[in-house]
Amino acid sequence: MKKSTFYKIGLFTLCLMSLFLYSCDNGDEATETEGTSTIMVRLTDAPGDYDQVNIEVVDVRIKASNDEGDDQGWVSIGNIKPGIYDLLKLTAGVNVLIAENPVPSGYIGQMRLILGDNNTVVKDDVSYPLKTPSAQQSGLKLKINQTLLPGAIYEFLLDFNVANSIVHEAGQSGKYLLHPVINISTSAASGVIKGKVSPPLLGYQIEVSVISGTTPIITYTNTEGFFQLNGVPAGTYTVTLTPDPASGKLPISVPNVIVNNGQVTNMADVSF
Repeated sequence: MKKSTFYKIGLFTLCLMSLFLYSCDNGDEATETEGTSTIMVRLTDAPGDYDQVNIEVVDVRIKASNDEGDDQGWVSIGNIKPGIYDLLKLTAGVNVLIAENPVPSGYIGQMRLILGDNNTVVKDDVSYPLKTPSAQQSGLKLKINQTLLPGAIYEFLLDFNVANSIVHEAGQSGKYLLHPVINISTSAASGVIKGKVSPPLLGYQIEVSVISGTTPIITYTNTEGFFQLNGVPAGTYTVTLTPDPASGKLPISVPNVIVNNGQVTNMADVSF
């Protein structure tokens, strides 16, 4: 069982890396960037004249290329929260997290929302199947055009427009069809703090930390003295560097380190 799990994780990581390498090899605007970024995908809605609008979310995929005619290179971001969601419960600022996972940093051209077959609309207490046109069976493509910074967190908000997404066919069929109209917005939900201990304390580990609210964000220097704190929300922080007590060095605090979402804050070198 452990071998199987390891194989699946390794295959998923390989697929994600191949997504970005594919785009670089094909001359797209994607650029390969070291490290990973965290993607969070949330679902929300504008009100509509129905009792319920239930959609089945199956997968969320990304692609580094902007080429709409090429159906290659799509990869699931992983850690999806599949299920049936009533869009009309996601109004007035309410949203739900449907995916969250680290992905290789770099350029993302498109996102694709994959829906299942269990979609319904409830009107006057009567439930009707909500059909998806065959042209959209492979998923709804959304333009992203976002370069992900290593170590940062990005939130993608998929905002359904129910009033314009559902078509009630006239005549004998009376079918309800789903033609999703979605606005997508992207916001960086954190920044990064980078720095260096110079000269490094050879042979000793140094803990580097900040407190965000009540939660510590912690990393350690490498052998060359470099460090990077990832996923730090915007704000002003005191960065604390705590050497191994065996080094004989006392902790150092660096105040007033400003972090902006989607940006890297480079600290001046720190010396003990």
